[in-house]
Amino acid sequence: MLILNADDVRKALPMDEAIEAMKQAYASLSAGKADVPLRTRLSIPPHEAVSLFMPAYVQTDTAEALAVKVVSLFPKNPSRGLAFIQAAVIAFEADTGRAVALLEGSALTAIRTGAGSGAAIDILSRFDSRVVAIFGAGAQGRTQLEAACTVRKIDQAWIYDSDAEKAAAFAKELAGQGRIPRDLRPAATPQTAVSNADIICTATTSTSPVFNDKDLKPGAHISAVGSYTPEMVEVPPETIQRAKVVVDSRSAVLAESGDLIQPMKNGLITESHVFAELGEIVLGRKPGRESNEEITYFKSVGVAVQDAMAAQLALKNAKAKNLGRDVDF
Repeated sequence: MLILNADDVRKALPMDEAIEAMKQAYASLSAGKADVPLRTRLSIPPHEAVSLFMPAYVQTDTAEALAVKVVSLFPKNPSRGLAFIQAAVIAFEADTGRAVALLEGSALTAIRTGAGSGAAIDILSRFDSRVVAIFGAGAQGRTQLEAACTVRKIDQAWIYDSDAEKAAAFAKELAGQGRIPRDLRPAATPQTAVSNADIICTATTSTSPVFNDKDLKPGAHISAVGSYTPEMVEVPPETIQRAKVVVDSRSAVLAESGDLIQPMKNGLITESHVFAELGEIVLGRKPGRESNEEITYFKSVGVAVQDAMAAQLALKNAKAKNLGRDVDF
């Protein structure tokens, strides 16, 4: 069995390749070529935590992928010097079921989540997008920014976090890294971050909207990757009402995301307001952006096809780059 630690995973999953892998993953999901049960949630009340179990089998035109991810969210971890998200991915041979790799899952999750958003940004945002706003200065915010800068020529990015010091540190650390522009600025208010943004990425655990609908520019694109429970909300209902809504998985989003569940409960939208799964647009079954003024919104709660395809790509690159450590199993 090949074991890839977090550093190995990062080296094996360059963002541009991960974005293309996510397009394949979404296309397979929408084409009915993936078996992805709704993830199982295991509550751990004494620690206010939850573990999620996410299996997937995926077929593409050229390959198969079989994997399961266990991701645990422990909110008390940061006070102990540990990461909030703990995760591991086991990859299997699709034709034998043999376990072939164990991958550090937090790095893989951050990259594949960013790459999924990057796929949506590439397909739905205006080609002339130059300014990004990132909400949430954590690991997910980092890969959201990297992904946006991979598919668009970004000149400036604003970073907003409820912890202003964290936003400032984020901007200072990432400015000028790779394709990320040097012009990274911590935003004092959500309005400052959003008012000039062509692309907005939200990666928070908020239970109320993180920006005001009236502050959006015409033609803005929003990629929202927080709000993975019915109680969590990042995007205003007014924005949801007027946006073209695209999702990673209809069934998953309608079961889990407060961004859409709450407006539905309040009678503001119906399920038919979901225009498409991103995979349907990748497959050419539905159109993407149709005007420069259109507000587009991509909602991702994360689906296991992403983990399976990311693991497959990571294993391919790890072998080519001689990454990781082989152990008898």
